[in-house]
Amino acid sequence: MSTGTDPLAPLAQLPGVPDAVAGVRKAVDRLYGHRVMRRRAAEVTSEAALRGARASAALAGADWPLEEVRRRSDFGADPGSRAVGAALRVAAEAGQLLSVWRHSPLQVLARLHLLAVGDADPAAGRPRRAGEGADDLFPLALEPVEGVAAEQGRAAPAVADGQVPVLPAAPGPEEVAARLDQLSRLLVARAEGQGVGTPALVVASVVHGELLALRPFGAYNGLIARAAQRIVLIAEGLDPKSICPAEVGLVELGTDAYRRALAGYLAGTPEGLAAWIDHCGRALRLGVRESTAVCEAMQRGMV
Repeated sequence: MSTGTDPLAPLAQLPGVPDAVAGVRKAVDRLYGHRVMRRRAAEVTSEAALRGARASAALAGADWPLEEVRRRSDFGADPGSRAVGAALRVAAEAGQLLSVWRHSPLQVLARLHLLAVGDADPAAGRPRRAGEGADDLFPLALEPVEGVAAEQGRAAPAVADGQVPVLPAAPGPEEVAARLDQLSRLLVARAEGQGVGTPALVVASVVHGELLALRPFGAYNGLIARAAQRIVLIAEGLDPKSICPAEVGLVELGTDAYRRALAGYLAGTPEGLAAWIDHCGRALRLGVRESTAVCEAMQRGMV
């Protein structure tokens, strides 16, 4: 299939990326073929959204147990509660914004920010202005899950040897606006049929990485970047029912690995970009594993 003029096409040929794409495709196809998906797909989608929201909130600094997230209804008392509430609201609406995303990704990003911070915030739905800072992308250190830590992903040479890099400051408003416009144009062109051969994993990884790099809003940039990745995976047809919570995988891999992979993306080298795409692919496969476990529990009558 032709890649047209898609500037992302070369990323799909970087060393290790074709294997990452193939591994994700195989894992997702296996999950979609599970017997439970024939009759209870909507339930799997709802559970994936809940688990993905819990994980994204943990990455935003509120590492609550799943059952606590499931039972709570008040999410406004403290910063942790607000982060969990923000993640739940964003997750609940992200999948419904697909039609708008196809022609106006920036409108969707503004909507996600409004959902996250609430309409009482004067900065809701608008990018940072000159002099306004951005929140910390990694406010809480999360250790990798046992077993997952033993798996070695691709590490960018600039951040190898276990070092946890210091990320650069967020760019200024003018650069943010220019790069967001460029990203939006690229995504709209894809929706119109240009560059349709570039794999969904590559596109989703770039959207995720670019939004983390830009930190366009004052708060909840990580939540929004991860939600945007989820929307891309739906829009590109890799995960149309949104049952693969990559956020769960990002938590299981730990924040040090997330930060190192992001530093590779920010470096912009072929090795760094490949390592970032590989990291996003590993997270997605772990999300598939999470939903597969949910399907197995449903099949046994435990859910």
